[in-house]
Amino acid sequence: MQVTELSTEGLKRQFKIVVPAGDLSAKVDERLAELSRTAQMPGFRPGKVPVGLLKKQYGQALYGEALEQAVNQSTAKAIEDRGLRPALQPKVDLKELEEGKDVEFEVAVEVLPEIGKLDFSGIELERLKAEVPEKDIDEALQRIAKANREQKPVDPPRAAQKGDAIKIDFVGSVDGVEFPGGKADDYVLELGSGSFIPGFEDQLVGAEVGKPVDVKVTFPADYGNNDLAGKDAVFKCAVKEVLEFVDKPIDDELAKSSNFENIDAMRKAVGDRIGQDYAQVSRSMIKRQLLDKLADGHKFAVPEGLVEGEFNAIWQRIEQAKKDGEKLEDDEDKLRKEYREIAERRVRLGLLLADVGRSNSIEVTPEELNQAVIREAMRYPGQERQVLEFYSKNAELKEQLRAPIFEEKTVDFILELAKVTEKSVTPEELMTAARETEEQPVAPATN
Repeated sequence: MQVTELSTEGLKRQFKIVVPAGDLSAKVDERLAELSRTAQMPGFRPGKVPVGLLKKQYGQALYGEALEQAVNQSTAKAIEDRGLRPALQPKVDLKELEEGKDVEFEVAVEVLPEIGKLDFSGIELERLKAEVPEKDIDEALQRIAKANREQKPVDPPRAAQKGDAIKIDFVGSVDGVEFPGGKADDYVLELGSGSFIPGFEDQLVGAEVGKPVDVKVTFPADYGNNDLAGKDAVFKCAVKEVLEFVDKPIDDELAKSSNFENIDAMRKAVGDRIGQDYAQVSRSMIKRQLLDKLADGHKFAVPEGLVEGEFNAIWQRIEQAKKDGEKLEDDEDKLRKEYREIAERRVRLGLLLADVGRSNSIEVTPEELNQAVIREAMRYPGQERQVLEFYSKNAELKEQLRAPIFEEKTVDFILELAKVTEKSVTPEELMTAARETEEQPVAPATN
């Protein structure tokens, strides 16, 4: 094998490789010898087929097999001998291909950049920390009590009010003719919920049991049923019961219904959950700070192929949004430029974090990967078993969960080395800061 370097430009390398014809012939002869020991042909005993006949029948296929093997092996050796780390699969361009002659081909490959030694001790970051006020816990418990509220008949009887629920029978008609789906019995409707077409619920405020009500409405022009869209309708309603909602008291019984020992245990769990939410917001903000500083402080070149792949993935989502009817906020050429810069930033940060993780032996354990699968399954209540089985049968899909875990562990590693100061803030200040951070444009990475 003869290797000639054709060009070295930035992260791009190009070689010409020549594989002697004799090497390929030797591989073909070797395979023919293997085949002859077991080959069968009419008129010959197994293993006694003449090599010449085998070569005539299988020679072309064996040559193709030997050629593919030679190209792959010689390409890998040329890259390994030069200590290169390919960013993408090398591109091979066959120049000479004729059986009996030397095989000549060119290899183009983009390599990963050498990032060098990194020092994170000079990075200064601020972590916002919000304590959970008692009022936040009180409000959360009130929401839980409201979610578990009960419906009880009003006593003494009275007319329905907004916020009540009423049990009704109703029949809808257009021009005196009933229409499909416009009839129900014992339907419980919360007045003010907005679950019916505009105007329906308002006309039932003040309704009383036993007194029929004709509700006159107009279906919206964009109503899902074209036969009813824009039509005037009358719903004859019979009010059978007026119900009021009664919140459950915030006590041990409420706690036990939510699988807690008592209200104190429930209160602590609610406070911990809110605290975790605040901590997650704070974590997202300091991670954004860190990534911005890493992007600003490291301007090494990145492989164009990786940038192109990342940009195409972003732009496909833009194209899909356009098909779904969304309008572009800016000129398309301007957006393409902005998203290409974002793609470059993402690739640069990805390479930097990967290098930090590799050089510091950061790994994702099987237990961490399994926990990620369980968390993914919990996102689909009632289908947890199916999701777990799906991941168990799709190893590649399961491996996709590895990257975000690796990134978070690497970020944690860098945060341990950086200078992080904590600042106590109120929850309102934390959320305001988070919104302002989200509104800030991503600073694009530039060479």
